[in-house]
Amino acid sequence: MEGIRGKVLFDTATTINGFIADENNSLAWLFAVEGGDHPDEGLFPSSATVMVEGSTTYEWLLAESQLIEHPEKWAEFYGDKPVFVMTTRQLPVPEGADVRFRSGAVTDVLPELREAAGGGDIWVVGGGDLAGQFLDAGALDEIAISVAPVALTGGAPLFPRRVESDRLRLESAEKFGQFARLVYSVRGR
Repeated sequence: MEGIRGKVLFDTATTINGFIADENNSLAWLFAVEGGDHPDEGLFPSSATVMVEGSTTYEWLLAESQLIEHPEKWAEFYGDKPVFVMTTRQLPVPEGADVRFRSGAVTDVLPELREAAGGGDIWVVGGGDLAGQFLDAGALDEIAISVAPVALTGGAPLFPRRVESDRLRLESAEKFGQFARLVYSVRGR
């Protein structure tokens, strides 16, 4: 599919006060929300053919869902999509999972992500700093956040960057169960 290029999307859930994980890097707060463990259709980027995440997100999901011990659960979260994990460490991989570890600047990894996506979208699952690196590189096209009716006292911020309103354009705001879904397109620098 020469010439066809999908979007780079940061699509995540957040608390009303802007945290994507608690102080222990846990997402348990999200799964406690009605519909948080099995989100409504429309709360995931269905056009994504590749996923990319940081090692903290990857390690939490491995531990929380015991994916090393139960690799058959992998497909519940990732389907058959390749998952790129940005890390400098060696981490375990569930049997049969297509996990690709990379390190360095996102700009160095982006061509490989686009090739693996085959014209589909690239879903930056988390964390917020990783999404910020894509934004800094001018590669982030869209930010979609599902705001949950939860407030935390601290943790990992949604987007640890200063981004002015001239960079973001609200494209939609919808209700999905207990979540408010906001989708913003990202404008160039």
